[in-house]
Amino acid sequence: MENEQEYNQETASQDLYRIGITHGDVNGISYEIILKALSDPRLTELFTPVIYGSSKVASYHKKALDTGNIHFNLVRSAEQAEPGKVNMVNIYSGEIKIDLGQPTRIAGEVAYLALESATADLGGGHLQALVTAPISKQNIQSSKFPFPGHTEYLAKKFGVDDSLMLMVNNDFRIGVITGHIPLREVPAAISKELILHKLWIFNRSLVRDFGIRKPRIAVLGLNPHAGDQGVLGEEEQQVVVPAIKTAFDEGILAFGPYPADGFFGSASFRDFDGILAMYHDQGLIPFKALSFKSGVNFTAGLPVVRTSPAHGTAYDIAGKNLASPDAFREAIYLAIDVVRNRAVYDEYSADPLRSSVLEEDSDADRNALRDLSDNHDESDL
Repeated sequence: MENEQEYNQETASQDLYRIGITHGDVNGISYEIILKALSDPRLTELFTPVIYGSSKVASYHKKALDTGNIHFNLVRSAEQAEPGKVNMVNIYSGEIKIDLGQPTRIAGEVAYLALESATADLGGGHLQALVTAPISKQNIQSSKFPFPGHTEYLAKKFGVDDSLMLMVNNDFRIGVITGHIPLREVPAAISKELILHKLWIFNRSLVRDFGIRKPRIAVLGLNPHAGDQGVLGEEEQQVVVPAIKTAFDEGILAFGPYPADGFFGSASFRDFDGILAMYHDQGLIPFKALSFKSGVNFTAGLPVVRTSPAHGTAYDIAGKNLASPDAFREAIYLAIDVVRNRAVYDEYSADPLRSSVLEEDSDADRNALRDLSDNHDESDL
């Protein structure tokens, strides 16, 4: 991306990365997980938090949850944020009525305002990354926010034609080719070109964002049993397989298509650095079944770094002091890791000699992997 250097220009000079945190839906568990995570003073030794929200609402939740001795350092923008403190940018001066567990209009409005303020600082280079607390896709909808979720909003905001939603839990990473669209529209949306494009984004992210030199990516089939050689559908033979072969020929170590049920049932997913699913639930159901408490949503393909806990607003437990901050804490850790990995990759890439080492691709290794893939009977999964 042309603007990547601009967005990361301050990273190298920061002793502590400034990480923006949007407060999400004020009637859900967002403030609970934010406050619980930041109540551990060791976190502010790793990064400088900048919350985009409301000090009044934060104080309300702080008192209700008894989350410890957190003091907010009020600032006008991330530029004024002080290391070692929990900084907050007030994004709304009026009264915000709290209706726990309810998707109210005002909650959607202030969730949007927090995003707008945070992305302005992120785009201006005043933040190194953004961690978004969960929003309600219902109440945030407006003429200003006509998006299915954060992923699409951020892609539009930063001028990216397409991005990739990744669900991450340590070495378990799942991307989805089609995201927030109705299931009935998925088959028509899947094309060789789209699969190739998502594989390119995924591969680049695994290399640059996760520091994996030659990542292996598994591609799932669209139909049951990956089409069973055309018996249960022809998309695999006509679209998916040609896309995988083209990607492999272009240097991307893509394999498949694998039947989704056997792939996860046999634990074969552990053999790959990334998994590309055809549609939302195909990827997110197994991911959340295995990683719900600590999963992270990461948007690959952006010139900026954005993560989020891989769960929603959890209206049913809002205000009950039952929400775990684990996924939110992992989202912070991943944001820091990605910023660091990008800085290392970009430093090496700027040096022609180092870049040649990073991008070295052994034909012998690729041919051996191709033989392994060709000899693998996917029906065994």
